[in-house]
Amino acid sequence: MSALTYTVEDGIGTILLNRPDRKNAFTLAMLDEWAAALRSARTDPEVRVVLVTGAGGAFCSGVDLDDFGEITSTLGRRQVLTQRVHRVAAAALELEKPLIAAVDGVAVGAGMDMALACDIRLASDRARFSEAYVRVGLIPGDGGAHLLPRIVGQARALELLWTGRFVDAREALGLGLVLSVHTAEELAAEAARLCRRLADGPPLAIQAIKRLVRQGEHTDFRTSLSMVAAEQAVIQSTKDSAEALTAFREKRAPVFTGE
Repeated sequence: MSALTYTVEDGIGTILLNRPDRKNAFTLAMLDEWAAALRSARTDPEVRVVLVTGAGGAFCSGVDLDDFGEITSTLGRRQVLTQRVHRVAAAALELEKPLIAAVDGVAVGAGMDMALACDIRLASDRARFSEAYVRVGLIPGDGGAHLLPRIVGQARALELLWTGRFVDAREALGLGLVLSVHTAEELAAEAARLCRRLADGPPLAIQAIKRLVRQGEHTDFRTSLSMVAAEQAVIQSTKDSAEALTAFREKRAPVFTGE
């Protein structure tokens, strides 16, 4: 079976990291497939939400050193980040649809960074997170220094980045690093439940909400309100908005088409 699979079913795109013998450490080929899956999901009207998860009791242990070890030149090391690793992070940033991570087991180094790039993270009670770069004399290579402070605050982020220590699921919950913690047996079902709820929602409104939240990180309040007015005018003109109002009046569940 492929080391990374991407499937779409009933509105949910699922990216499965499938190298359990290596705790789903990613290869260069996996990076290309991962970025391609996110780009496909971005433009595919059949996809309303994307789930990223790992097989075999691990999320992702970062880069596969065997695959990256032969890259020794300064230029080569830079290019593998900018042209391969960072393309996944960039594709995640450009995805306006919900991006959910279900983290079971370790999420280490670039594997943790990949989880941070998601909108919401759910964890199993055996999940463990570490920005382990510093332990091998490196700096976060895939966005951790940018993303982590926005999630847990600057002081805590610096402590985690400077020490590279492991954070277990309960501490991750307390830090706001994950939304919820479940048993390993329940994690897949809980992630599927959240994805199903999002996939059944009004896709245009959900995407607009994500845009407003992301843009709000870089704009003042008045500018944000101006963007809300523009987005709201568009959303209110859609068939989905009319369907939501009709369903409310008829006391039934709405059926959204993304129009």
